[in-house]
Amino acid sequence: LQVRVHVSCCTKMVCVEIKKQQQDVLGFLEANKIEFEEKDIAANEENRKWMRENVPEESRPASGNPLPPRIFNDSRYLGCVARGALLSAKRKGV
Repeated sequence: LQVRVHVSCCTKMVCVEIKKQQQDVLGFLEANKIEFEEKDIAANEENRKWMRENVPEESRPASGNPLPPRIFNDSRYLGCVARGALLSAKRKGV
C-alpha cells in the first residue's frame, strides 16, 4: 500500500512566514524520506479549489480562505504546518 501525501503550496507567496512554513514542511518530508507531491495553488486554479473544499470546517480560519501549506493523504486532511502534527504523523506511519 503506497501512501499518497500531497502538500498544497504557493510558489508566488510574498508572506515570509508562510514561505518559511512551506519550506519546513517540504524539508521535513524530504528528510524523513516521505514521498509527496507538491500542488501549487497559485499556478493551478483546480489545486486551489480542491484545497479550499477539502480543508474541514473546523480547520478553517475565522475569516477568509485557508492558506498553504496544507497536508493531505489522498483526500484525507492531515493538517497545516504545525511541527508537532508532522512528528505525530511520522510516528503513526501516515
